[in-house]
Amino acid sequence: MNVEIRVEPSFPGDPALILRPWADGDIRPLIEIYRDPLLRKWTRLPVTEVEDAVRWLAIQSDGWRTGQRLSFAVLERDRLEGDRTEADRLVGNVAVKRGAVPGDCAEVGYWTAVEARGRGIASRALEALTGWAFDTLDGVTRLELLHQIDNIASCRVAEKTGYAYERTLPARPPFPLDGHRHIRVSRPRTDSTGPR
Repeated sequence: MNVEIRVEPSFPGDPALILRPWADGDIRPLIEIYRDPLLRKWTRLPVTEVEDAVRWLAIQSDGWRTGQRLSFAVLERDRLEGDRTEADRLVGNVAVKRGAVPGDCAEVGYWTAVEARGRGIASRALEALTGWAFDTLDGVTRLELLHQIDNIASCRVAEKTGYAYERTLPARPPFPLDGHRHIRVSRPRTDSTGPR
């Protein structure tokens, strides 16, 4: 899939971000990122070796094929000085998930590598994904963001990107704790042909 979302820096010194579908070349960086115990706490599929990463990437690829899970690798672009070229570093994941029968609602999710946390990477990537989903996915007018109640950082990202807290959901396997549901609804837009 040839989709790429570019996120320009918000402030001087911020890196540009590139969101693109996952690729086979992401295996090694994915394994390194998954060494973080906090990331493993919030995710359900362990990635500890090459076979795990290959399986994880196959799930992402299958999601694009079916249209049910559109997952983007988040890359941080470094603009290097001198005669060196730009370099991209894998720093996270954002995804939008839809049911087998597409409706007006979809779910978003995200994670970031340990070195990307606290720098606004998740909120910038989620904001870009949100705009892309509303602009691209036919009929989607509501996005939901779910997280366990003890994932305070995820709650902050939701609030920072305009996902309003809707309600607390009871724990349900595989999640051992209650969770928050945040929502964001698209606003009708108009152009020269009228409302879209």
